[in-house]
Amino acid sequence: QLQPVESGGGLVHPGGSLRLSCEASAYRLDYYSIGWFRQAPGKEHEGVICISSDGRVTNYADSVKGRFTISSDHTQNTVYLQMNSLNVEDTGVYYCAVRGFDTCPSTFEKSFFGSWGQGTQVTVSS
Repeated sequence: QLQPVESGGGLVHPGGSLRLSCEASAYRLDYYSIGWFRQAPGKEHEGVICISSDGRVTNYADSVKGRFTISSDHTQNTVYLQMNSLNVEDTGVYYCAVRGFDTCPSTFEKSFFGSWGQGTQVTVSS
């Protein structure tokens, strides 16, 4: 499957945590970078964070620094997004996407990433 597949979304209370997974079975993570993005209702896609093939992390959203962590398991071709201290502003559909280069771009543009998953819904609500 060429598209990555996200999982792990759900409903969580403010202050709670979720871990999202992005399985990119068609891609060896030794050669690709993976980004996480989100889209809140009525808003444009927002870049969240990206991990390069060698594990370097690029943050795109100041609002998640210190709360969200990205990691990768090359043996499973899977990238994880650990989200802690969630708040209602984190609500949205979360997507992962594959970039055809081993490094992350310094800024987020949708066109920099070629293969997008279908997304997983994250809802933060009391």
